[in-house]
Amino acid sequence: MERSQSNPVKRILHVIDSLHLGGAQEVVLNLATCGSPRFRHEVATMHGHGIYWNRLREAGIKVHSLSPHKFLPAYLATLPALLFAKRPDILHCHLIPSNIIAKPLGALMGVPLILNHDHTNDPQRIDNKLLLTLDKATNRFAHHIIAVAGACRDFLIQHESIPPEKITLVPNAIDLRRFSPGQITRRDARSKLGLSPDAPVIAGVGRLNSQKNFSLFLDVAAALSPRFPNLRFLLAGEGPEEAMLRKKARQLGIADRLVFAGYIADTRQVYAAADILLMPSRFEGLPMTLLEAMAMNLPVVASKLDGIAEVIEEGREGYLVDSADVTAFAERCAALLEHPAKSSELATNARTKIEARFSVERMTSAVESIYDHFLP
Repeated sequence: MERSQSNPVKRILHVIDSLHLGGAQEVVLNLATCGSPRFRHEVATMHGHGIYWNRLREAGIKVHSLSPHKFLPAYLATLPALLFAKRPDILHCHLIPSNIIAKPLGALMGVPLILNHDHTNDPQRIDNKLLLTLDKATNRFAHHIIAVAGACRDFLIQHESIPPEKITLVPNAIDLRRFSPGQITRRDARSKLGLSPDAPVIAGVGRLNSQKNFSLFLDVAAALSPRFPNLRFLLAGEGPEEAMLRKKARQLGIADRLVFAGYIADTRQVYAAADILLMPSRFEGLPMTLLEAMAMNLPVVASKLDGIAEVIEEGREGYLVDSADVTAFAERCAALLEHPAKSSELATNARTKIEARFSVERMTSAVESIYDHFLP
């Protein structure tokens, strides 16, 4: 409902590369559904639909697809048409392709406020000089930039020469009312996932792609299996590496211990069922999976990088390991399996930190303060 003419509802159009499974997509969902009624959100995906298309629509958010396929650049025409039709007060861009394409088009169409939300330290921005140059050049069109982790902010300053005052650090966050231990019982969760009610379980959650490094997850599983005969493993997600991972599991002789659960809409089932979340990612910003697991009292063994290391203090809220060190990952998981008291201590400390620093209310309030500052 519109407010008085002197204080109208502000219209926000989020533009994101895709609405497939990912942390940036969860951030968009949270911003669009958990914030103040002073702002009206709509979301445009550069191509296709994806998992979050339905989730956003079910939450009452209008969603637009700008092209049927990522390699068909219909968005060069459809995005300007959408901006002309909607006349948003704020264009909020997420992920590199939409940053590069949407910001110049938004400036051309005269959008009053353009924001860039930097979600991850993708090494492509260093390895691919053209991508780095384009990202740097189009950041000139952003009035302000939101970084989800200190490492993302530092990258923008060091590699893209963005003035520090143009960047605000706003960590990702989760809905603590939803991600709370005890809402789903361990037995029910395991029953739904086809897991034994008694065997210890190590889980991985995320898109089955190179970034998440689930190939190393399988190496860790193979290293732990002789030591823990009843141990089982679960991968929740789908993606381009699934066939390779299934083949590797057979080659390692652990296929009968591993459940490929596919995409699970309610990840709380996984966290309730598991004993450990294993995150061997090659790069991250501030992964939502990490925050969700910590909020659900699930101990985490993760790669020591970027935003992960900004959340977890080694040995206090979880364990951090070099992303290529199979032996260290295996030893940390073994320590948690063999010492339940330490596992419980890490989980309790993790939940306490999430409650204090990573609630969705804190995140939406911080982002809306940026909206208000630049567009009173």
